[in-house]
Amino acid sequence: MPTVDIVDFESTKVGTLDLPAQVFGCEPRVELVHEAVVMQRACERQGTASTRRRGEVSGSGKKPWRQKHTGRARAGAIRSPLWRHGGTVFGPKPRRYAYSMPKRKYRAALQSALSAKVAEGRLVVLADSAPGMPKTKWVAGVLDRMRNGQHALIVAGEERIDFLRAVRNLPDVTVVTAAKLNVYDIVRAGVVVLFQSEVAHIQEVWS
Repeated sequence: MPTVDIVDFESTKVGTLDLPAQVFGCEPRVELVHEAVVMQRACERQGTASTRRRGEVSGSGKKPWRQKHTGRARAGAIRSPLWRHGGTVFGPKPRRYAYSMPKRKYRAALQSALSAKVAEGRLVVLADSAPGMPKTKWVAGVLDRMRNGQHALIVAGEERIDFLRAVRNLPDVTVVTAAKLNVYDIVRAGVVVLFQSEVAHIQEVWS
């Protein structure tokens, strides 16, 4: 069972916390994490690329000139892909790139990603005693001390409205709830910051 320090908003240690091993103490499985990240990125693709094929470009279907005895190369239509303004061969059409992976595999991938952050010392647990009505400038200073210029992922409950308002405009900061935690955000974050009360929520959702 991994143990991490609980820090306050001044990065001062105020206690320790035993993290649930089934979520934060798993053996990292790189292949599962990679599969989950590829799946998430594919689901985010718009798939709106579109080209016109030879049946969709403008132009007559009439044969430009007779087949023989003109001295020119034979041609069947001005919409041929060989011609300027002709149709595209095997060009892209709008499509969905999204697909899914089994829920048990995705859960295992997320557990592996969280466990890797703990093993690397890049998971910070904040004490729940947050000051009332925090200012964005003050929160930015707190996070800068924790992330050292890296992207930060914050796991916070929706009840922390004042805190969420303070961080929503900060660059390189992503805020999610325990239910919306995902593998890609964990992997790309330099540091994962979560409130102490969110540990139980994460265990409830992802164990």
